[in-house]
Amino acid sequence: MTNASANHIWFITGDPGVGKTTCVSRIINTVKSEGYTVGGVVSREMRVRGERTGFEMIDLATEEHFTLASTNLDAGPKMGRYRVNLKGLAEKGATALLHSSEKADLTVCDEIGPMELLSPEFRRAVESVVKSGTPILGVLHKKMRDPLLVNLRSAEHAKIFEVTLENRDELPDSIAAELLESLRSRG
Repeated sequence: MTNASANHIWFITGDPGVGKTTCVSRIINTVKSEGYTVGGVVSREMRVRGERTGFEMIDLATEEHFTLASTNLDAGPKMGRYRVNLKGLAEKGATALLHSSEKADLTVCDEIGPMELLSPEFRRAVESVVKSGTPILGVLHKKMRDPLLVNLRSAEHAKIFEVTLENRDELPDSIAAELLESLRSRG
């Protein structure tokens, strides 16, 4: 097994609703508190009167929000009851990842899953960031067997952690410690 400083890719996976995005948010806060810059994208649910109406993505560098998928969109491929915003993924999501890999100490991609992978531009941006050698923290869809996800799971210098109800309180601190060790070793 490689030591933590050799890793530059950390992936989180787990069942829906187990706390993956919360884990990522805690790691981001810890990394930022140590003075490192964080870019990329995170996803959040959009709710109206308690009902989930879709998902938004947030560019961590600019804090710009855009719709990833929604029950209110008229265009885009359908996934369940949502339509996916391919234009937003291409123009904003992919761009946020690529800019982050050039400018930030850590690139975050929450999530790499079925909606996001409908966009060829987003898919290419993920591949580019992984190849860049930039430290990455990503969330992988647990059950999806897309060829890109298969390759990411076996990527050199990648480590995968599964968030569970039993470990979700401690896991962010242990991943953040490894990530910070790697960032410090990069000087």
